[in-house]
Amino acid sequence: MSDTKEKIGLIIFSIFFLSDINAQKNETVTLSSEQFNQIKATATELYRKLDRVTPGERGAPPSDAFVLFDGSSLDEWQKPYFEYRGSMVEYADRLPELKRGPHITSPADWKLEKGEMVVVPGAGHVVTKKLFGDVQLHIEWLAPKNSTKSGQDYSNSGLFFMGIYEVQILNSYDNETYSNGQAGAVYKQHIPLVNAANPPSQWQEYDVIFSAPKFSERGDLLNPARMTVFHNGVLIQNNVSLLGPTCYIGQAHYIKHPEALPILLQDHGNPVRFRNIWARKL
Repeated sequence: MSDTKEKIGLIIFSIFFLSDINAQKNETVTLSSEQFNQIKATATELYRKLDRVTPGERGAPPSDAFVLFDGSSLDEWQKPYFEYRGSMVEYADRLPELKRGPHITSPADWKLEKGEMVVVPGAGHVVTKKLFGDVQLHIEWLAPKNSTKSGQDYSNSGLFFMGIYEVQILNSYDNETYSNGQAGAVYKQHIPLVNAANPPSQWQEYDVIFSAPKFSERGDLLNPARMTVFHNGVLIQNNVSLLGPTCYIGQAHYIKHPEALPILLQDHGNPVRFRNIWARKL
């Protein structure tokens, strides 16, 4: 590559040198087709040194990721400092009061078991201590097998970006429920492109690109939130645009909130298990 760049540089220098000489003689310079194409090619080449990131192997975090859970502790998680609800009326009531963090609350009280984080039904949601806006997130989860459960009651949980934009977690392997509420749905807004669920008791993976909404100073929406989601390596949400917070009741609409908020994992009364959670700020 360096030899090629040097040759091109010499060609360009020679052209300008000859042009200058011939201009003095009122003569024109004729370029070959190859010389002309080389000049056109170099005109569109950009050179910029990029930060180097070392990829992780088989889902392991890359070198620039924030490790949110590696099986050793729940230190990166805490109780929410905002009462997250499913109603748009409640969002409309509480979001305007939400202040920029971080805020320190009480420690997360889910179980740490065999290197896995396990929902304790009734304990409440947990959120990251770190705050995120635009983010790439990797998370692995497991729906325990339970033949007495069905529909929305079969290993229900949720992955909430900024605490209010949810990708549904649910056993969706041979478990019928509404399509915009199954695993991988942007809850009640976008049905997954396909069902890529593994059977219960097998680990699942989400890889998500989340773009946070952008607001003007007075609260007007400039850009909506967007999501791209891979479930077990399969694309199921392709850069979809969100209508506002994902809510169980009511029509979603945007309300201005801080540009960075925690990631939330939902306690929906089921002992869903989590492992290998990491994020990259974008």
